Amino acid sequence: MRVLGIDPGVAIVGFGVVDFVAQKLTPVQYGCITTEAHTDSALRLQQIYHTTLQLIDRYQPAVMAIEKLFFNRNVTTALSVGQARGVLMLAAMERGLEIAEYTPLQVKQSIAGYGKADKKQVQEMVRMFLRLKEIPKPDDAADALAIAICHSHSATLNSKLNEVRKQ
Repeated sequence: MRVLGIDPGVAIVGFGVVDFVAQKLTPVQYGCITTEAHTDSALRLQQIYHTTLQLIDRYQPAVMAIEKLFFNRNVTTALSVGQARGVLMLAAMERGLEIAEYTPLQVKQSIAGYGKADKKQVQEMVRMFLRLKEIPKPDDAADALAIAICHSHSATLNSKLNEVRKQ
């Protein structure tokens, strides 16, 4: 299964593509979609949308795992991230991808075994899971890889639970 992990934002969207085959995680690609500050928000959203379609077309994931928006004290930031999530999810739907959503707590629990793990702990676990020499940079890309890994773990668990239910 190929998973596209997404850490949504307007200025920076982290992405990470991983393959999960026979209980083994393999990094395929990771990085960021960036948009210029002081650009019209509609143009920034359009750029995110088109670049996401290009990523999907290039890497052919089966699923997009995206971080759920959580309450943010800065309403303006929360609204703009929500808009970015909308265009990211639209791109996934346009290409027929399954979409899975995870809270930051779920991602941390899945990756580090502790829902309040700090950023460095999560990044180090991402490095270890993917057998990388260094922690992926920038942070947004590492977060996106963590979301993709979280989905891989969750998909395995859900698959096993479904098998048990069928018995």
